[in-house]
Amino acid sequence: LTLAVVLPQHNLTYPWAWPRVGPAVRLAAAAVNSRRDLLPGFTLGWVFGNSEDRHGVCSEMAAPLVAVDLRLAHHPAAFLGPGCVYSAAPVARFTSHWQLPLVTAGAEAHGFDDKSEEFGLTTRAGPSHRKLGELGVQLHRRFNWTRRALLVYWDERVDDRPYYFAAEGLYVQLPTLRNLTVMDVVFRHGGNFSFIIQEIKAKGR
Repeated sequence: LTLAVVLPQHNLTYPWAWPRVGPAVRLAAAAVNSRRDLLPGFTLGWVFGNSEDRHGVCSEMAAPLVAVDLRLAHHPAAFLGPGCVYSAAPVARFTSHWQLPLVTAGAEAHGFDDKSEEFGLTTRAGPSHRKLGELGVQLHRRFNWTRRALLVYWDERVDDRPYYFAAEGLYVQLPTLRNLTVMDVVFRHGGNFSFIIQEIKAKGR
């Protein structure tokens, strides 16, 4: 049995980078293979594909191409990674089409909660932003915040947009509270912070 691993090869800013995850994959494979009662008649192996682009960041182009190459060359039984949202989404769609499970520590975005079709075989081992949204709902109920919520977040629209997707979980879940208005304000490097403060003053209460 072959496990296809699609992760960033060098960039340690990602918690799921290969230098961090690789030792665990090696130990897990060795542990499984040392117990013949777990997979009798099989040996677990793994192959690796790099999901980084030439700048060392997660790539929504490189990851699916690597996944297809690994699928054609090694016929894996499952995929591990990618973790970044934009890399994981197309790979998860491919693995769903191939009827292969994908396990990831990332893919936190709210859209991965949809298990009806394209992400039906995706399992997230880490936190999800939906849970953050549900926490926000509970806080609003606990403190009786019933009128308005304003989400202010940083978004440069580069790399994996972590703040955008974190805010998305709240943006989607908070409207489940009746009569609660949810608005958002985005700020970027070099933005007009006076305008943002005025927006918070006008919309946040």
